Amino acid sequence: MCRPTDPSLGRAPQTRASRGWRRFAVLVLVALAGGAVSAGEPDPLGSVMWDYHHERLLEGRPYVFDERVKVMAPPFAEDARQVPIQVDARALDGQIERVLLWADLNPIPRIAVFQPGPEVAPLLAIRIRVEQATPVRAAVLTRDGVWHVGSSRVDAAGGGCTAPSVVRAQPGWEDRLGQVLGGRYPRGEQSRLRVQVSHPMDNGLVGDIPEFYLNQAELRGADGQPLATLELFPAVSENPTLTLQLKTDQPAELWLRDNNGNEFQAAF
Repeated sequence: MCRPTDPSLGRAPQTRASRGWRRFAVLVLVALAGGAVSAGEPDPLGSVMWDYHHERLLEGRPYVFDERVKVMAPPFAEDARQVPIQVDARALDGQIERVLLWADLNPIPRIAVFQPGPEVAPLLAIRIRVEQATPVRAAVLTRDGVWHVGSSRVDAAGGGCTAPSVVRAQPGWEDRLGQVLGGRYPRGEQSRLRVQVSHPMDNGLVGDIPEFYLNQAELRGADGQPLATLELFPAVSENPTLTLQLKTDQPAELWLRDNNGNEFQAAF
């Protein structure tokens, strides 16, 4: 069935999904043309998008591909809507300003920005969507202004970013919105926090469903001050899972907010 056209424009109106794919195609063409390329260490994975993301996401700053930044991911994504990723930068602990995660070939590349405080280890596990086989990156900005980049390649059948929502097909999902399930588990003198949050994490690329996703998270101490902060993006899977590691046994609370202003909290 053809889409109705807009008489004033003489062409069919674009959906958010088509705009997203158009933007992605332009980015690939820019990268292939060598636009905005800075000289530096070559990408060990040979991605056509590396130079573009270096300029756009890493602001063209100095970088090094560093084996101490470990990105662990399955070699093949059995479910492209739920791909587990773990980033471990504990070898650089004490020097870190922030950690940036992205997937090179996703239509929405950015995954998360993670800022661990002194009482939280620079370790994060999360589940993401991938649209096709892609390098997944974690870039750690240290206090000397250098990005330390770890990479992993995920193969996938594709379609994880544009597949229909499973959450929205479940009856009563609205009543469970923001429900946090999980626990805190000892790891020697430290503890690991693992949670799942009920949320559709709509990325705006499916049908006429607008963006609706968790975009902020804070792990707070007993005094209410942030121990770690997370900025989240629509590449994160629906019903997102998060794993963080605390260096102390003090009480902690997870606070979250979505882009519609809904706030959720859970104590651990």
